[in-house]
Amino acid sequence: MAVANAKQELKTVSNVKQKAHQGEDATLQNQQAVGEALAVLLSDVFALYIKTKNYHWHMKGSHFRDYHLLLEEQATQLYGITDLIAERARKIGQPTVRSLEQMVQLKRLASSDATDLSADQMLTELHDDNQSLAAYMRTTHTLTDDANDVSTTSLLEEWIDQAEERAWFLGQTVGK
Repeated sequence: MAVANAKQELKTVSNVKQKAHQGEDATLQNQQAVGEALAVLLSDVFALYIKTKNYHWHMKGSHFRDYHLLLEEQATQLYGITDLIAERARKIGQPTVRSLEQMVQLKRLASSDATDLSADQMLTELHDDNQSLAAYMRTTHTLTDDANDVSTTSLLEEWIDQAEERAWFLGQTVGK
């Protein structure tokens, strides 16, 4: 059985090499769907960035400094991937979001303009949002993997880990 599998694998490798030589290399499939998913993801990341900065600016309480610095660090990380998401869409020939209005239409994470949240409520909400973002990223990962978009899939793996780490830090801070 192992020999048959190895022979099949060699045949597959040979076919890929032959196609690559003929200019028929494995290409991205379903680029439009990937581009659309990246636009939604970009909108979600910006929404979470704004919410994180909002809570960073309005944090109060005995642990103000620690929470303020934690949220600044997390906001910086979120902002850092926005350009990468948009540029990835452009690299595969797809448009990205062009306006704040479009982002508002596409985002899945809820905004917050509440003025009376406690520090624990803010951190819990950000924890839940980061978990949701990681779940959205995993769904997008499945799409990009199925589309043979190795680069976007690889980027998403790093971003999923970051979202899970942010959620973990926030969860541990509020005792979740």
